[in-house]
Amino acid sequence: MHLNKLRHLRWNLRIVIVWVIGALACLVLVLLLPGISFDRWLTALMVALVFGLINAWIRPVLVTLNLSRKLVPFGLVTLVCNGLMVWLASGILPGMSLNGIWNPVLFTLGMSLINVSFSDMLAIDDDESYYRHLIYHIANLIGEPEKSDKPGVIFLEIDGLSEPVLRRAIKDGITPTLARWLETGSHQIMQWECDLSSQTSASQAGILLGDNYDIPAFRWYEKDKKKRMVSNHPFDTAEIERRLSKGEGLLSREGASRSNLFSGDAPQAIFTFSTIADVTRHSSQDFYPLFMGPYNFIRVIFLFLWDIVLELRAARRQRRRDIRPRIHRGGSYPLLRATTTVILRELNVYILIGDMIAGVPCVYATFVGYDEVAHHSGVERPDALEVLKKIDEQFDRLEDVAELAPRPYRFVVLSDHGQSQGATFKQRYGMTLEELVKELVTEKHTVEGVETISAGWGNISVFFTDLLNDIVPGSEHFSSRLIRRWAKNRSYLEHVVLGPYRELLERFGIDDDQSPAEVMVLASGNLGLIYFTDWDERMNLEQINEAFPNVIEGLAQHEGIGFILVHSEEHGPLAIGAKGVHHLETGKVEGEDPLTHFGPNAAMHLKRTSSFPHVADIMVNSFYDPETDEVAAFEELVGSHGGMGGDQTLPFVMFPATWEITKEPIIGATELHAQFIDWLDQYSA
Repeated sequence: MHLNKLRHLRWNLRIVIVWVIGALACLVLVLLLPGISFDRWLTALMVALVFGLINAWIRPVLVTLNLSRKLVPFGLVTLVCNGLMVWLASGILPGMSLNGIWNPVLFTLGMSLINVSFSDMLAIDDDESYYRHLIYHIANLIGEPEKSDKPGVIFLEIDGLSEPVLRRAIKDGITPTLARWLETGSHQIMQWECDLSSQTSASQAGILLGDNYDIPAFRWYEKDKKKRMVSNHPFDTAEIERRLSKGEGLLSREGASRSNLFSGDAPQAIFTFSTIADVTRHSSQDFYPLFMGPYNFIRVIFLFLWDIVLELRAARRQRRRDIRPRIHRGGSYPLLRATTTVILRELNVYILIGDMIAGVPCVYATFVGYDEVAHHSGVERPDALEVLKKIDEQFDRLEDVAELAPRPYRFVVLSDHGQSQGATFKQRYGMTLEELVKELVTEKHTVEGVETISAGWGNISVFFTDLLNDIVPGSEHFSSRLIRRWAKNRSYLEHVVLGPYRELLERFGIDDDQSPAEVMVLASGNLGLIYFTDWDERMNLEQINEAFPNVIEGLAQHEGIGFILVHSEEHGPLAIGAKGVHHLETGKVEGEDPLTHFGPNAAMHLKRTSSFPHVADIMVNSFYDPETDEVAAFEELVGSHGGMGGDQTLPFVMFPATWEITKEPIIGATELHAQFIDWLDQYSA
């Protein structure tokens, strides 16, 4: 009884605080906007009261009607409702004068900005009373979930965060939520080792589907189909899942996939590359938590704009202080960054809130912001760590919601790979890997390199595609027609494609009937792939030496290359370096071992990759310097992953301390999948 009284008191106190903030906001805006005036200060209290009542009772009904009919996407209902509030207040309340067409809009935006600022500072929207209010309205929308004593599991992936970087972030106070979980003994951290290649498609396929066979890199070429494959190309991602799925993925038992490459066979999936064409797996109900709060949508917009400012400041700081390595971060990149670090993050959190309120037994969600910023800024640069800090804050919010969910929830935080830092291959040697290969094969052969783009463009494109397919199809509402018209000029085969991602899809579509160059050079971080397309099968070492006598020696002797992987007809798979050869089949080493600095399991990973049907004729890994902890990416990225060397192969899992580890160490994503399945069988619903 005492606890209920305390909660009731907190709720009443929250109402009073919000009311006072609203009244102060009104008084400030009256001073700033000459078209709005009050005859006395008490009028501001009355205006704030009207805003509060409409937000608390009328607005949720409008949200329900609009979202259930899929009429108003992108939170436009928020702007409409708040605009109506100003209009209603001016007509109902004596003492309030409103002139001009734009003043209601400016007044609404000003009220929202001030409320968002104070709510964030005072954590008003993060306390228990707020979440109880949110749960009350969502329960009315989707029905009362069935209560259960069986725990659910929320898998939270921080894309690109290595275990060593996480431990330093915890020690330095960057991630207080994760630090608290460790200090209280509720969780423990385990390092695991990802496969070659160390990138999301290989790791998530292994984790979510239990199989990542024949994914040699983020992008590769399939000679038998004469087709380029790109991991965040939605058609290719769907094809990869079709090849690997056995219908028994990590999320196959009533689970949900949120912002992943693969669905894990989940019956519910949204913002998932492999399922964006399958609109039966999600609904507009996924967005209820975001739109339910009176200022959530506007809060996201303001945070988005502020993140653009932060990116411009961070880039200027690097230039002014001549911090190296660094890359160009202008053009549309600030918009790309703000979308991944703010909009996708907030959508993920609110969708997860809805999942927990609905009692979904198992959810896997990826937070991509840290990986995106670390690629461009650096692995442990201030702006990358700030993004990590913001992600940690979201975990604290989710923990609060879990206390009010219809079933207990356990959190597992993990990464799919890490990142390694260093000046790029081009910055160091004045040429790309493609240009180096051109020199080695002579001018009579055509060489083509596929320009790489930030994976963030794929995430944003999938986000808009899913949003368009889910909320606005068939609606004749003006805003829906407007969005469809906007998307029409930015679509390819019914998928919204933005930025350079559009050119990628148009060049390499489903059939990809373009004739490739004789030599194709692809890059995946500091891993390069070289294909000789005139040969229908993988060329062996002897064939390459005969047809291209300068290539093997030229690559192996280059100071920017640590080793190359080729298959010899006589000796089997070989790792060849400048001063030695490692025979992967027998373990024999001639001269100096080129794998010395790449970890004790490097030979095992290379041998497995060499067995893939679509492995490149030559796989190229850049050097790794253990003294400076640097690699040289073949893409223009400060932080990179995809190959071997440094922290990129050392992700982590943070899991409940009472859960037992079946096998340790865990080497490879499929072993991690087996551990997760074992945990779900033992400890969850």
